[in-house]
Amino acid sequence: MEIVYVYTKKRSEFGRQCNFSDRPAELHVDILPDPSLAANFIERDPCDVPLQCAQEMSEHEVNTERYESESRGINHVEGGWPKDVNPQEMEQTIRFRKKVEKDENYVNTIMQLGSHMEHCIKQNNAIDIYQEYFEDSEEMEDCEEQPWAKTINVFRDPNEIKRTATGLSWHPDGSRKLAVAYSSLEFQRAAADMSLDSYIWDTESPNKPEMTVKPVSPLICLEYNPKDSHVLVGGCYNGQIAYWDTRKGSQAVETSTIEHSHRDPVYKVIWLQSKTGTDVFSASTDGQVLWWDIRKLSEPTERLVLDPSKKGNLDNALGAISLEFEPTMPTKFMVGTEQGLVVSCNRKAKTPAEKIVCTYSGHHGPIYALQRNPFFPKNFLTVADWTARIWSEDIKESSIMWTKYHMAFLTDGCWSPVRPSVFFTVKMDGTLDVWDFLFKQNDPTLSLKVCDEALFSLRVQDNGRFLGCGSQLGTATLLEISPGLCTLQRNEKALATAMFERETKREKILEARHREMRLKERSRSEQSKEEEGKEAHGEENAEELIAQAEKEFFSIVEGELKKKEKEEEKYEEKDVCEEKDG
Repeated sequence: MEIVYVYTKKRSEFGRQCNFSDRPAELHVDILPDPSLAANFIERDPCDVPLQCAQEMSEHEVNTERYESESRGINHVEGGWPKDVNPQEMEQTIRFRKKVEKDENYVNTIMQLGSHMEHCIKQNNAIDIYQEYFEDSEEMEDCEEQPWAKTINVFRDPNEIKRTATGLSWHPDGSRKLAVAYSSLEFQRAAADMSLDSYIWDTESPNKPEMTVKPVSPLICLEYNPKDSHVLVGGCYNGQIAYWDTRKGSQAVETSTIEHSHRDPVYKVIWLQSKTGTDVFSASTDGQVLWWDIRKLSEPTERLVLDPSKKGNLDNALGAISLEFEPTMPTKFMVGTEQGLVVSCNRKAKTPAEKIVCTYSGHHGPIYALQRNPFFPKNFLTVADWTARIWSEDIKESSIMWTKYHMAFLTDGCWSPVRPSVFFTVKMDGTLDVWDFLFKQNDPTLSLKVCDEALFSLRVQDNGRFLGCGSQLGTATLLEISPGLCTLQRNEKALATAMFERETKREKILEARHREMRLKERSRSEQSKEEEGKEAHGEENAEELIAQAEKEFFSIVEGELKKKEKEEEKYEEKDVCEEKDG
């Protein structure tokens, strides 16, 4: 039997061994002094020469050129067939197999191998080498371990003009791929030759992106489809929505029409839980939330204007900058606005006015991050201005927990997918903070300086072990955090529940107290107004009494004067009569 091996590529074509050898030093250039050049110099007389006793030192830095590595593979095809047998033809292969099986050597070889194979199978049946002996025992929490985080890889924007990494999205089937959206958020300052591309990176190969995503306008957000890992949807700076299929190349499969798209940049796009897996909704600072079906992006399937007066007036709408959708609550969603308000909405309401349920206020600036706790959906996290706040759906006046006011502006944040009490925030000074409110409330459990420039985006992988941070200069940093921060601790859910309930109860008591105080103030102000009215009425009465008294006084005086005049006249008449008699 003739055996032929077919190679699709020669070994010499895809890699060559490096051979190094020792050799002595070589002199390439020897420049001798030129006495004629001395005429160009002027002697300095007198000459001051400072002397220092310490030895003079010099510092030199050398940085080697970055070596770009490239992964190459080889595909093995089915071989071992004679030249006259085509492996694609079923009949020929069956005929050849029957011919070989009749060969005596084949039968003897199978008989020899059979006993060894039977022995191995019996061994496997006797001992399970993959048996877990301690699967029932709980993992003890290591109290002594200090929390830590380390940089695994750094992915830099390959273009000369650096752009901000505004959005990150992990591949749904593991932590091997990270999609990064790049755009310049500085209004009208983008260079004319600035690249529009965004990239998908392989986390193990930082030198070159695995795939380029080519949009019509710079992407601000980019999201993998959790049901189909080949499909991504992105929101553009010009307000359009587009989607890509990695199997079909770098160009967008379909893009929404400009006249039916947003009028401002699309800051957030989220995939909805649906049977088809093709529904998304988007939010923009133009004050609209739009629902789309990526199979038909010519126009949105539904539209909501975030007008707090519930009149649907786009001129009064609040600009949306963050979105939150929890699959376990398919009818509810939340929107974070530029004005610092969180708007809670109900998609299945009958009228547009009823879709806006309520608002939560407590921030002084745009809400850059908004996310429900994966374990307790009634509690949600907001990141804005200089603080991160945790809210309860039941209390609208104020948050139940909040961080201290930081010196640097907070730009993004998210919950840990595996621990209910842990959340992450990033700041403008390039710092990543990891908070565990069961361990510390006033300060972060771990604070790490990731880079010198501002961090703008943050995304945690589903296993909670890896997280990506995007910076202002387009650097995406992949970090690994300590096992203690990504392993569910004993009784953690019960402790977190107790903490949330206690803080909610406390805020409810404070809210009732404030309401009572406001009512007292209102009643006090009303009483004071009544008293003022009475006093004013009393003042009017007093003036009338004084005027009446004055009138009576002057009338009495006039009466007395008239009486006196009459008496004087009587006396004069009496005197005249006496004189006549005399």
